[in-house]
Amino acid sequence: MAVLSKPLPALYVVYVLRSTVRHASFYIGSTPHPPRRLNQHNGVAKGGAARTSRNSLRPWEMVAVVSGFPGKIAALKFEWALANPHLSLHIPSTARITVATQKKRNGHPKRPPYSLTSVISNLHLLLRVPSFLRWPLKLHFFNRDVHKAWLKWCSTANEPLRESMPIVTDFEPNAESRVVENLGSAAEGEEAATPPRPAWGIHALPLDYAPLREIVTKTESIFSFEREGSCVVCGEHLPTGEGVYAACTNTGCEGVGHVSCWSQHLLGPGATDEVLPISGHCPKCNGSLTWGEMMTEMTLRMHGRKEVEKLLKKPRKKRAPAKAAAK
Repeated sequence: MAVLSKPLPALYVVYVLRSTVRHASFYIGSTPHPPRRLNQHNGVAKGGAARTSRNSLRPWEMVAVVSGFPGKIAALKFEWALANPHLSLHIPSTARITVATQKKRNGHPKRPPYSLTSVISNLHLLLRVPSFLRWPLKLHFFNRDVHKAWLKWCSTANEPLRESMPIVTDFEPNAESRVVENLGSAAEGEEAATPPRPAWGIHALPLDYAPLREIVTKTESIFSFEREGSCVVCGEHLPTGEGVYAACTNTGCEGVGHVSCWSQHLLGPGATDEVLPISGHCPKCNGSLTWGEMMTEMTLRMHGRKEVEKLLKKPRKKRAPAKAAAK
């Protein structure tokens, strides 16, 4: 296993933009911060891309993202393949859906224009090709129409996605659900106070390691107090600080083992060609595990001490405002 100098990122996504003005216009990119990147594309913040700078197409909306990439380079590979499905070597020529029919002035194949069907179909294809099939990826949809197109394509696709591929939907709440009934609670002539709307879509995606706080708290206790014990898979004693160990991510379980042993256990006895696990069960607690979450915790523990300290730092208690001095 290669030694990483940094932990796996908390979030890095490949996103699909669609113009809210012209629904036939799409853009594909990658970022560790979707809300900020969307603001750049819409001219709210500096940055963005020349192809999204036309005011006639703004504002753009982020209709779908793929998350779970182990780093920037991995996300860029997927982004380029999705943006250039007619050229990408990650797609076997026999399985290619998008084919170039025109050439540029330099003689290179010209990328066919995007459409909702082409983006959806190539997204489905890339998530099941050998290059990306076993990555711990997750697909999110934030637009009902785009998700509907996805379901339609899935119903006719020749090959399905792997069963463990998470598909998440998070659509904008309907106007009716945002109406807060406050009958009789407001005084006559006063407007009822409306609570802030809950975050949804890209604004609800975790941009830091906060979702791992409980897991990191547990593993910090295990390794700080040298409770590694024996490998839960092979039974061999685990000397403190002398190996690369991964831990079960389930609450209450302190199962620890060699990374190689975990890998072989989660792959199962029938795996001969695969080297990267996807998911499985802990041999100690029998709880469900995902390889991506285990590796994120392990690399964070080993190569992200500042992030761990920040994650476990207790928030300061807010001081009560001083009472105004009596006149």
